[in-house]
Amino acid sequence: MTAIEGPFWRVIAVFRVASLVYATVLLLRAGGYAHPATGWLVIGFMALWTVATIFAYSDREFHGWPLLMADMLVTLGCLLATPLVQGAYRVGSLPVTGTWMGGAVLAWGVYGGRRVGAAAALIVSLADLWLHGVRGMRFETLPINGTVLLFLAGVLVGHVAKLARQAEARLQRAIEIEVAGRERERIARDIHDSVLQVLALVQRRGQEIGGEAAELGRLAGEQEAALRELVRLRPEPPAAGTADLRTLLQVYGSASVTVSVPATPLTLPAATAGEMAAAVGAALDNVTRHCGPHAPAWVFAESDGGAVIVTVRDEGPGIPEGRLEEAAATGRLGVAQSIRGRIADLGGTVTVLSAPGEGTEIEMSVPVLLASH
Repeated sequence: MTAIEGPFWRVIAVFRVASLVYATVLLLRAGGYAHPATGWLVIGFMALWTVATIFAYSDREFHGWPLLMADMLVTLGCLLATPLVQGAYRVGSLPVTGTWMGGAVLAWGVYGGRRVGAAAALIVSLADLWLHGVRGMRFETLPINGTVLLFLAGVLVGHVAKLARQAEARLQRAIEIEVAGRERERIARDIHDSVLQVLALVQRRGQEIGGEAAELGRLAGEQEAALRELVRLRPEPPAAGTADLRTLLQVYGSASVTVSVPATPLTLPAATAGEMAAAVGAALDNVTRHCGPHAPAWVFAESDGGAVIVTVRDEGPGIPEGRLEEAAATGRLGVAQSIRGRIADLGGTVTVLSAPGEGTEIEMSVPVLLASH
C-alpha cells in the first residue's frame, strides 16, 4: 500500500460501517423480515467481516488477491442469503446487505484500477440480478439502477486511485531526480576544485623539469604559482556553529588581490560562510586562469539589510556573450557549479556583469534569514 492509497482504504472503511448501520436500520424497520434470527445472523457476520477488513486493508502484508477474493466471496454469500431472511419478495425492497455489497467493489477498484473495479461490479451485479430473477421478477422491476451505480463506483474509484498512484510515483521520481541532481552538482564542485589543485601541481612540476614537461604544464591549465597559492589557502567549510565571513575572505588577500570587508562582523552559519568563501575562491581562480597570475582583482563584502553580498571584480578581457553557457555545455563547471551552484544551494543569487575588454564583476548575494536556517 502506497502512502496515497491510505485515504482510499479509510474512506472504504467508513463506507462499510455506514452501510452496515443502514442495513441494520432496514432490518429493524422491516421487523426482522420474515426470519429475524437469520437476518440478525447475517448482520452479525457482516459486522465481523467489516471489522476484519478495516484492519486487513490497513496492513500492507494482507493486501493482495487472497484478501480481495475472500472479500468478494463473503459479500456474495451475504447477498445471496437474502431469500433466507426476507422470504417472499416485495417490489422495491433492498437485499439484506443494503448498500454494504458495494464495499468489495470499491476495494477491488482501489487495488486494481478501473478495469478490476468494473469486473467486481459485474460479479456483484450479476449475483444481485440472478437473485431477483430466480424469485420471479419481471425485467422492468429488476434493480438496473443499482447495477449502474455499482459500475460507476467501481470504474470511477478505480480510475481515481490509479491516477493518484501515478501522481505519487511521478512526485517520488521528481524528488529522486532533484536529490540526484543536487548530489551530482556537489560532486562536480568537489571534483572541479580537486582538478584545479592537480593541474596547478602539474604546472609547477612542468616548469621545474623544463622541456616538453613545461609545455605539458601549460596545457594542463596554464596554472602558475599564484593560482596554486590560492587553492592551497582556500579554507575548508566549517562543520557547525557560526563564522565571520570576513576572516574567511581575508586569506585571499595578496599583492594582486585586494579584499575589502566592513568593520562589523559578517556572521553566518559556518557551513554557509564556508561555501560562500569557496565560491569567491572559484571566482578568483577564474581571474588567474583567464587574466594571468598577477592580474589585479578586488573582493568587496558587505551586509545589505537581509543579505550578505560579496563582489569579485577584475579588469581582464571580459567574458564574451554566450561563453558561460558554452563552458557549462562542454563540462567546464567553474562558474556554473563552483559559483552559481554553491550560491543557489544557499538560497542566494549570482549576477555576472561583463563585456569584452571591460573586465568582469561577479556579485554573490545570500539572504541572511535563509542562511541562518
